[in-house]
Amino acid sequence: MKEGKHFKVSAIKNGTVIDHIPSKTVFKVISILNLDKLEDKMITFGSNFESKKLGSKGIIKISDKYFDREDIDKISLIAPQAKISIIKDYEVVHKEVVEIPDKIVGIVKCINPNCISNHEKIQSKFLVLSKEDVSLKCHYCEKITSQTDLNLI
Repeated sequence: MKEGKHFKVSAIKNGTVIDHIPSKTVFKVISILNLDKLEDKMITFGSNFESKKLGSKGIIKISDKYFDREDIDKISLIAPQAKISIIKDYEVVHKEVVEIPDKIVGIVKCINPNCISNHEKIQSKFLVLSKEDVSLKCHYCEKITSQTDLNLI
């Protein structure tokens, strides 16, 4: 519903709100979190909302769903400025800005087709070279992966 020049999105009783997602990556966040597979949860999302910081932003609200650290790390790689809010009984009980960890283990595939991590049963491992423009260095083959080339597992 429209209220003046702003849109109002319904509150959720319990669950997670992911806010400050760059508009162009909203559907990528939905995909990496497999939200399209959640058939029993109410999910509200929007894109291209006005944002002073980002120009335009997206938001995702998921009722009765909370994410583990691995999922939050995935979000940080796709939307490094996103904010996660945990909602309980309509109140924000925890809020955090996602942060890219110093090391990424088991959630990104190496872009080097010859890398051992793509042929053996070992977890991929990356050292984060840059958190600003997301640049990862493979632990095994030392190939650099940029944010545009990220392939999440």
